[in-house]
Amino acid sequence: MPADQAEGLRRRSALQRLRRIDCFFDTPASTVRLAHALHRRGWTSLLVDTRGRVFADSPTRSLFDWRQQIARGQLHTLPMPFGDGWHAPGMQGDEPALRTLAQGYDCLLLDAGPDASEWTPLPGVARALVLEVDASQASMLQGYALLKTLSRRGGHTSVGLLGDAGACARLQAACGEFLDPLFCRGLYSVAGEGDAFAALAVRMAAEETGLTARYKTGNT
Repeated sequence: MPADQAEGLRRRSALQRLRRIDCFFDTPASTVRLAHALHRRGWTSLLVDTRGRVFADSPTRSLFDWRQQIARGQLHTLPMPFGDGWHAPGMQGDEPALRTLAQGYDCLLLDAGPDASEWTPLPGVARALVLEVDASQASMLQGYALLKTLSRRGGHTSVGLLGDAGACARLQAACGEFLDPLFCRGLYSVAGEGDAFAALAVRMAAEETGLTARYKTGNT
């Protein structure tokens, strides 16, 4: 068994918190790329298609919508190389049943899309977010509004930026000036990396090690 996969099995068998990653990308392909990059680090993901754009053309989609699947206690997931996919358009990130249903995975990936106006927390999970920013004023304003919402929620949230390097730098500067310094400690950019998705996966794997250690000792 490859070393990264063995590491993933050990992680799932140990006491740990489920990690939720909200992906605010321009295209659904970016969420899939991140899922593959995380899998190369040994993580098995459940990718939730909350916008109905990742698995919209899948021939094996369920006749039951996601609400009916939750009521029946059985998700109709799609097997993927990185784990599983779940077609659940319209599902909110604070769906109470989501945490229990996703416990068999290392990571819960939500394809939230760049136009999401609100971010909803899910209690009891480690929080992370990835935001794609381009050079347009609208993209930067939209990104700042989302980060301002997260900052006001409180608690530790890891936020990775990618896209246009200049736009990411300006967004980081604005957050550093106007938002909570504690929140800004978890804000970083991979815009200058050759493979931004691989860089995100490496960063998230490193953060997960620290979060798991704190969780085991009862610290938050």
